[in-house]
Amino acid sequence: MAKPRKPLTRDADTRRRVLRLRLFIIAILLLAWQLLAQSGLFYQDVVLGLPDIAVGLYQLLLDPDFYRNLWVTLAEVIGASLIGTVAGLACGMLLGASRILERAFERYLYYLGPTPKIIFFPLMILWFGVGPGSKVALGALSCFFPVALAVAAGMREIPFILKCVGVSLRATTLQKVLKIYLPAMRGPVINGLRMGFGVAVIGVLLAETKLSNRGLGYLVIQNYQHFDMQAMYALLIAIFGLAVLANSALSHWAAPDRR
Repeated sequence: MAKPRKPLTRDADTRRRVLRLRLFIIAILLLAWQLLAQSGLFYQDVVLGLPDIAVGLYQLLLDPDFYRNLWVTLAEVIGASLIGTVAGLACGMLLGASRILERAFERYLYYLGPTPKIIFFPLMILWFGVGPGSKVALGALSCFFPVALAVAAGMREIPFILKCVGVSLRATTLQKVLKIYLPAMRGPVINGLRMGFGVAVIGVLLAETKLSNRGLGYLVIQNYQHFDMQAMYALLIAIFGLAVLANSALSHWAAPDRR
C-alpha cells in the first residue's frame, strides 16, 4: 500500500504559485515580443524575432572576446561595490548614531541620491584617468548613496537596549559594529547592498559606453554603432541574466533559514 503524500506547507504552495505566475508572465512577454517582431510596425532588422536573438546569444556565449570583456566589467563592478559599500556603511552609521550629523548632512544625501551620477563622469576622468579607475569611481559613487541611506535608517531602528549592552560590556567600536549593529539591522543593510550593487552595475556600464575600449558596456556601444542588432540584443540579455543571478544570490544569502 502506497504511503500517503505529506500535504504541502503553506509556504511551499505559495512558492509554487509564485513560480507558475512568473513563468506565465515571462511566456506572455516573449510571445508579445515575437508578435511585435512579426507585426511589421518596425524595421525587420531593428526588432528581431526570438529565433534570431537565440542564435545571437548562442554565438555570444561561444565568443572568447565576450568573456575577456566580462571579466573586466566584473572586476570594475566588484571594486566599485566594495568601495561604495564600505564608505556607505561608515557614513550611514555615523549619521544614524548622531542626531546632529543627521540634521546637518542627511538631507543632502537625499538630494544627491536621485541625481544621475553620469554627470560626474567628466570629473572622474580628470581625477582617475580614462582607464578602469574612472569607471570604478563612478560605480562606487552610485553605490554609496543607497547603502548610506539604508544603513542610517537601520541604525535608528536598533533597540536602545542593544546599544546599552555594548556599553555595559565595554565593547570597542569595532566589536559593537560587528557583534551588535550589523546583526541588528541586517534587513536594511541587505536592501541597501542590493540597491547599491544594482546602481553600481549601471554606473560602470554607463561609464564604459562613454569612454572605454574594454568591458560589456563597450561591446554594447560597439554593436550599436555597427548596427549589429543580433549581437546587441544577445549582449543585453546576457547582462540582464547576470544581474538577475547576482541579485538572486544576494537574496538567497539574506533570506532567513526556512527549515
